[in-house]
Amino acid sequence: MPDVNTPTATALPPAHPLASGLTSGSPLVRALRGDRPERLPVWFMRQAGRSLPEYRELRVGTKMLDACLTPELSSEITLQPVRRHGVDAGIFFSDIVVPIKLAGVAVDIVPGRGPVLESPIRTADDVARLEPLDPASLAPISEGVARTVAELGETPLIGFAGAPFTLAAYLVEGGPSKDHIRARTLMHSDPETWEALLTWAADVTGAFLRAQVLAGASAAQLFDSWVGSLSLADYTSRVAPFSARALAHVADLGVPRIHFGVGSGEVLAAMRDVGTDAVGVDWRIPLDEASRRLGGATPVQGNIDPALLQAPWPVLEAHVRDVARRGRTAPAHVLNLGHGVNPDTDPAVLTRIVDLAHSL
Repeated sequence: MPDVNTPTATALPPAHPLASGLTSGSPLVRALRGDRPERLPVWFMRQAGRSLPEYRELRVGTKMLDACLTPELSSEITLQPVRRHGVDAGIFFSDIVVPIKLAGVAVDIVPGRGPVLESPIRTADDVARLEPLDPASLAPISEGVARTVAELGETPLIGFAGAPFTLAAYLVEGGPSKDHIRARTLMHSDPETWEALLTWAADVTGAFLRAQVLAGASAAQLFDSWVGSLSLADYTSRVAPFSARALAHVADLGVPRIHFGVGSGEVLAAMRDVGTDAVGVDWRIPLDEASRRLGGATPVQGNIDPALLQAPWPVLEAHVRDVARRGRTAPAHVLNLGHGVNPDTDPAVLTRIVDLAHSL
């Protein structure tokens, strides 16, 4: 893998939409690079998926991970919200556990529960049995991205991957957890095993992210869904180096990188410092306060409260306008949710938010 200290240099294929200039002037890319475009860019985490009737129709009879690994399906699902909402970016339809599945870990996504492992990874022997990711296994991901980019034109695609801590939390817990006690216990009780596990996770998820960028993604987002369970000290010493290692896989490609975590208000600056250009902020703190904690020099993304998507429009509109106003305290702002779209969200509400954002 690339060394975490490797300086950034553009090494994208000449036909890549960012290298060719097709997406380099898009509002999203400009904002992520610290510019403030004429139009406030907006996209939504989990914009592709359960809130869309066309998605539910397409997924009939197909399991989640099968859809992720079928290029025709992953591409079409990615494109659906771009067509419907007019958002300023697509985000590739996949799941953070896809790369660990491709590396041979027995994992499935159980409806109503989430990723569940056949056998949790909890000991040094368990970690030693983990296999490296075969680059050839990423072919369905590369093809799905390439198909999508060919359809998106000047609209950029965002590639994404799960941060090593969040992957490790799933691996150790064996599935979703409210407090990640087993993972946090392993972090302290067996630091060597913890380091080996997160090193493996960083390289697997980093390779997954790199494949998406090389295939045409114009930006990359690293999700740390469970980072809110960590203290700043634990994050800085036992997690951040591995997030940096994951992001180093795309450092030489020169694409803008976003780092997002849930409940991350206390670790925002530390998350920025692992090697990102913009920081996603959840709904728990105002964007102006987030920008202050980031030193006022980092583009921010966020942070509409997903709960307000089902509030009366005047309430939601006032909230969106307030988020946009607070976002102006940062060098640049990408409007988004503070987490993902709830499955019960009326898609028309998302379209209305896009129209409002583009009018501001």
